[in-house]
Amino acid sequence: MHTCEFPSGETIFAQGDPGDRLYVVVEGAVKISLRDPAGRTSVRAIIGQTDIFGELGVFDPAPRACTATALTDVRALWADRATLRASMAQEPALGEQLLRALTRRLRAAEGQLVGLVSSDVNARVARQLLELGRRFGTREGGALWLAHELSQDELAQLVGADRVSVNKALGSFTTRGWISLQGKTVLIINPTALARRAGDVDRTRHALPHDDRLGA
Repeated sequence: MHTCEFPSGETIFAQGDPGDRLYVVVEGAVKISLRDPAGRTSVRAIIGQTDIFGELGVFDPAPRACTATALTDVRALWADRATLRASMAQEPALGEQLLRALTRRLRAAEGQLVGLVSSDVNARVARQLLELGRRFGTREGGALWLAHELSQDELAQLVGADRVSVNKALGSFTTRGWISLQGKTVLIINPTALARRAGDVDRTRHALPHDDRLGA
């Protein structure tokens, strides 16, 4: 595989581009977004270290269905379709790994849909903060520092709600002492309370691993 680097804000590939490469994130965070027929863009996922993206291009030569943008400075590995298909012919286990990655992505998408239907906005905001904290936050005692680099509109898109509702949820969490907002940085003071509000108490156990860098 080849190494590549993208500065924060650079488009890695755009919706409609030829889909001929698979990428693996080595360092940094990548924003995945979709543009609807009306031209509106929405953020659908934030992926990070060890995550695979662009994998559909290995199996389907159709144009890219989404846009990938470097949310931070990103270092990644890439391989083209021909190289990967030749490798899979020699090493079937590689194809199985890619299929597992696709399965995880589909399950995550299904989970998001279930959350949109079954959870209120506050629960979805709490869940998203914990997930971002788990992947990209830094532990400090019993709290998490999360520098998410998302605008308020992008955070609302990720949650699947309007900006006003998401801001109300963040304000409520701040008033309760669960979080503290400092620009694009969120200090998650009480992950347990957020997990309860998200309806997922098990998430707290995974939010504070022994490593100082979460998701590493």
